[in-house]
Amino acid sequence: METRQRVAVIGAGAVGSYYGARLAEAGHEVRFLFRRDYEAVRAGGLRVRSVDGDLHLKRPFAAATSDQIGPVDWVVCALKATALDGAPELIEPCLEEGTRILVLMNGLGLEERFSGWFGARRVFGALAFTCINRGEPGIVNHLRYGPLTIGHAENDPEELAAAERLWAGTRVQVSTAPSLLGARWEKLCWNIPFNGLTIAAGGVATDRVVNDPALRHEARALMEEVVRLGNAELARDGETTRIDGDAVIGRMFAMTDAMGPYRPSTLIDYLEGRALEVEAIFGEPLRRGHALGEPAPRLELMTALLRSLDAEARARGTAEGRRAADAPGVGAPS
Repeated sequence: METRQRVAVIGAGAVGSYYGARLAEAGHEVRFLFRRDYEAVRAGGLRVRSVDGDLHLKRPFAAATSDQIGPVDWVVCALKATALDGAPELIEPCLEEGTRILVLMNGLGLEERFSGWFGARRVFGALAFTCINRGEPGIVNHLRYGPLTIGHAENDPEELAAAERLWAGTRVQVSTAPSLLGARWEKLCWNIPFNGLTIAAGGVATDRVVNDPALRHEARALMEEVVRLGNAELARDGETTRIDGDAVIGRMFAMTDAMGPYRPSTLIDYLEGRALEVEAIFGEPLRRGHALGEPAPRLELMTALLRSLDAEARARGTAEGRRAADAPGVGAPS
């Protein structure tokens, strides 16, 4: 294992809490920035119910602000992409000269933003292939899978080796990608069809998509578009990496066939009236496709649908919030 490292988890939702807990289990000093679960974790610790072994951190370092965390060796940023603009303010108090930043988020173009804020040398991207969701406050359910693929913003092998050392000794299977851009496009081969179709098909789980012949065909067609766009960008940027479409698509379907009725995070956000990560997962790949002159009619339609549904969900959530605020007995006591 890497020498004990100080690690800040910024955005300790289901994914951040799970991977942070595995680092803590391996002996690292992990400091979690909680929002919803802060009081519950302070009172009863952080519990992980996992196919890879349950875990209870009885007294984790739970912070309500980044200032309480202070400087660390690694920042694991697991915010939603919809909260990306707030990342610099949350991360700055955790930085010192040698701090590295691992962007554990969905979408495309994230590392470019972080590199602009903090410098590319310290920025990594992490792609989680896992089924994780929240339970009651202070509880995380890890249902299936869990490997991480890590890339570096400058594709530096020595920096990738440092990232591997961080995770050595944990229960997380980690691999490194020679091209972070290629790894991001590969992850989109799952995120775009399954986050998109589970919403567009009426709020269904992934098993409905893979078991319905028409939806399965549409998922494959979306993956093929993503592979084509990704390889076009890799070629334009002079990278030697190429996405093996047949292999990646086969792997994505094999994983999803085994998941059962899993609800992706974007579907859960939609059903609960929260903002969707539309631009990071769908809009940015589409914009890059347009810039490359590559047609992507299915992605274009899916992006338009989700933008419309996102606006509707946000409006619904705002209206419900107003009704709750106006309800008798709600608010500060008089």
